[in-house]
Amino acid sequence: MIKACIPDCSSKDGTAPFQIHRLQPHEFEAIRRLAYDKFGLDLRKGKEELVAARLGKRMREGGFESFEEYYRHVVGDTSGDALVGMIDALATNHTSFLREATHFQFLKKEVLPGLRERPRIEMWSAACSTGEEAYTLAFTVHDQWGADTFRKVRILATDISTKALAAAQNAVYLAERFSAVPPAWLRQYLLRGEGRWTGWYRVKPEVRSQIEYARLNLVEPFSQRSLFPVIFCRNVMIYFDKPTQEGVVNRLAACLEPGGYLFIGHAESLTGLKHELTYVRPAIYRKPGPAFARGLRWPT
Repeated sequence: MIKACIPDCSSKDGTAPFQIHRLQPHEFEAIRRLAYDKFGLDLRKGKEELVAARLGKRMREGGFESFEEYYRHVVGDTSGDALVGMIDALATNHTSFLREATHFQFLKKEVLPGLRERPRIEMWSAACSTGEEAYTLAFTVHDQWGADTFRKVRILATDISTKALAAAQNAVYLAERFSAVPPAWLRQYLLRGEGRWTGWYRVKPEVRSQIEYARLNLVEPFSQRSLFPVIFCRNVMIYFDKPTQEGVVNRLAACLEPGGYLFIGHAESLTGLKHELTYVRPAIYRKPGPAFARGLRWPT
């Protein structure tokens, strides 16, 4: 058996180094199938080194010497915590504030004017990662409408990764993450860290209070408590195969109100998928039908 020694590996009691067996083809196939079945991640052939690297730290922490042993642990954990840990290890959580800024410009000019008079406005960041997208949504709406109208806004922010959600709820970020953010937003929406927190910012409570975070797996059946005029689901479907993409898009479309907008990543496309949405411009789609003047509850 070929083994690859990983530096600084420790046993479960931390007293002696151990070796992790190199990822074998049958182990990769088992992990690949589990990742696909449970959360739609399409780990194609050639991703073996990526899987080994991302799971290696978790295996060292748990004292697992082979990927097969780790796999058995994940599928045998009835609490589901081990599966969530594997998801956190494999998931890519790269994002930034004001990412793909044209989406927020379109939102301000074309979408928000028609929503302002509603008694309640709900939006959904469906793959929010560590929160940058949801907070950018909040900053954009507050900047456009002001504090009084902003209090009517609720943003649902969901992600499959509990680790990412914890970071989003904490809302603490390095200053460099705000390089694309207007200086006025820094002053209005963020608290500057001092002392050991110098070089960090935290989103102000009055913004955080309008965002509700929840864990959601987009590849599983779901419904929401209301229909949304705006859904952002960006840069996550690139990790899915076509059948999974189609399922996710149609579930999202079912959560849009007539006339509502779906924003996807600029690296993504709905071409080749069967869905009811109408193309508006690159990475923006709309559900057919007249936009409602007021919010509509989920149909029963």
